[in-house]
Amino acid sequence: MKKIFIYALFLSSLISLWGCKKDTYPGGQISPYMAIYDIRNLYKGHDVTLSIDNMLGSTSIAAMVVSDHSGGNLPAGLLVVQDARRLSLFRGIAIPLGADAATYVPGDSVIIHVEGAVLKKVDGMLQLTGIKNSDIKKVSSGNTVPIIIVTSDKMIADPDAYESVFSVIAEGTFDPLPDSNAVLSGDKTLNDGYENITLHTEANAAFAQQKAVFNANYYGILFNTPDGKPQFRVRTGKDVQVLSSVIEEKPVVITGFMSDVKGGDGNYEYVQMMATTDIDFAATPYAVVVTNNANASTPTGVPAKGWATGEMRTYKFSLSKGKAAKGTFFYVGGSGKTINGSGSTSMSSSNWVRAFDYTKNDGDGFGLKTGGLLANSGNAFGIAVFKDSTVTADSKPVDVIFIATGGSLYGSGKGYRIANTDVYDIKHPITQASQPFYRQGTNLRAFSYNTADLGYFNMLGGVYDPSIGKWAKVRMQNNVLLTKTSAITEIEGEGATVLKTKE
Repeated sequence: MKKIFIYALFLSSLISLWGCKKDTYPGGQISPYMAIYDIRNLYKGHDVTLSIDNMLGSTSIAAMVVSDHSGGNLPAGLLVVQDARRLSLFRGIAIPLGADAATYVPGDSVIIHVEGAVLKKVDGMLQLTGIKNSDIKKVSSGNTVPIIIVTSDKMIADPDAYESVFSVIAEGTFDPLPDSNAVLSGDKTLNDGYENITLHTEANAAFAQQKAVFNANYYGILFNTPDGKPQFRVRTGKDVQVLSSVIEEKPVVITGFMSDVKGGDGNYEYVQMMATTDIDFAATPYAVVVTNNANASTPTGVPAKGWATGEMRTYKFSLSKGKAAKGTFFYVGGSGKTINGSGSTSMSSSNWVRAFDYTKNDGDGFGLKTGGLLANSGNAFGIAVFKDSTVTADSKPVDVIFIATGGSLYGSGKGYRIANTDVYDIKHPITQASQPFYRQGTNLRAFSYNTADLGYFNMLGGVYDPSIGKWAKVRMQNNVLLTKTSAITEIEGEGATVLKTKE
């Protein structure tokens, strides 16, 4: 017991001794390298001279070069480096170095002594000024530069966070579409489905006369400008990765669904869609298939036949009668035809291309009658539209959405096929590897369930451009809480999907 007391007294004294030494950690040592994230945060609207004090003991940065001046398209004399030392967040900084900037290439690992440098805004861009080439030590070359996809809406919302960072704008399309003779030179409006951003190419860039293509990945660096409008610059012609130039027809897009009305769901669930062109379903039949992947739904396991699995897993509506005009909504679902379950506003005057009592009838071709067509919680459910009345394991939908992620959905090359949409990609957007199923590769995104039994309509509002077969604004889930007296305008009005028309 006495020994225990003496040891406790010694430990208490040692802890007190440590506590007296401010900002000192026993056995620890302050890193000489400060993260670019932290350096950028030192700037508060006025010039900042970096010192050991404001860098908390650090003197340098360890970063990777991302600038490439061989294409003649980056701001002259700027060395651009980045790191992800803080919170694994990529942050970059530009360093005016004059002609020496061109001696560094992407993949160079460098240590830069920044003590005494001045952090300042120059022409709208945050820069580390006062650094000489002798302050930079090249550690290695040929390193792989990490590739991160950044959507244009994030760049525009927080340009300071993405300034001087090497990133990719995936599946970018010019707005308006370029003609056959258009080249990259100048300022062009680039759209990736999230927002419009300026792609800038210097008139004397080595690749300025390179053809402006319909659809591509753009690898480059974001720069802020004096007028406050960020611009994206690719470094060389190789930074434009040309994708398919084929415009994929999407004559029907899914724009919303009612999966959980107020009260009993049976025979009152429905799917809302929009025709992007005039459709005569008698001449061109379609099909809508929904899938429920609850653990009790049979057959269990990965759906070997995909959307055509049937039984309790998938249920089909054949659309072979009626018409839908371009830009109009139409509906598929239960014969109740009300907006929010029993006793609510009638929707019988809306365009119901296919409606029947699914609680008493099996699906058109496959699917067992059910009291719950669309799930309210738990594992994933999905909706797919096919431009054919026949659906097999190999059928490819024209549009598809999923809600939630759980359940047996994909494995061993089998599962639910997806389409190229604002949410999913049949090929990996960067590597172009095949990934035709939900939960394969990057196809992991899903919409969310709402609180059950309140009467939420799941509005999927976006802007679809039929001229390019793509979404100019991706669909966002806008949850509209309906009442029993809600009007149709609440699910077809503000926030709903619209077609983009030629200006």
